[in-house]
Amino acid sequence: MQKLFLIIGAPGSGKTTDAQLIAKNHENITHYSTGDMFRAEVSSGSELGKTLNSYMSAGNLVPIEVAIKTIVNAIKKAPTPVIVIDGYPRSIEQMEALDNYLATDNEVELVNVIEVEVSEDVARDRVLGRARGADDNNEVFDNRMKVYTEPLADIQGFYQSKNLLTKINGERTIEEIVADMDKFIQSKI
Repeated sequence: MQKLFLIIGAPGSGKTTDAQLIAKNHENITHYSTGDMFRAEVSSGSELGKTLNSYMSAGNLVPIEVAIKTIVNAIKKAPTPVIVIDGYPRSIEQMEALDNYLATDNEVELVNVIEVEVSEDVARDRVLGRARGADDNNEVFDNRMKVYTEPLADIQGFYQSKNLLTKINGERTIEEIVADMDKFIQSKI
């Protein structure tokens, strides 16, 4: 049975970098970033990529059917027994769609959802400081934060009720954050 970990956090929380470093240190862990998967599709110039770009360039969520299809395909193709996906879920609908999928799949177990906590000020400084693309500006950041924070309490409550939510302080050094997250993941597998 594959073990699935989800990492959520505000834009700029470091969730993708944290997950990449953990997967790099362990042969039995595969990491997927929904943002990276979506950006790769946009770069390909495909019709799906054009559709994704129309949502992402405004800082909006991609349609649920596209997001869940991307996640499920990644899980099924993962070459390792442990999968870490960051940036998912970002809405109640995404959370419910994944929960419904996992309820019917006896080959994948959601082990935990790790929330990387950072303040909005820290998140803003990181996102605007990295300026990775045209969407890294104040207006898009504000929208992305709103999209992230609006459903957050419901997402937290859902996973807390299942005893599947763990919070990690994302305002420390990357070494400290990754060490804590890695130790936690290893303790669960």
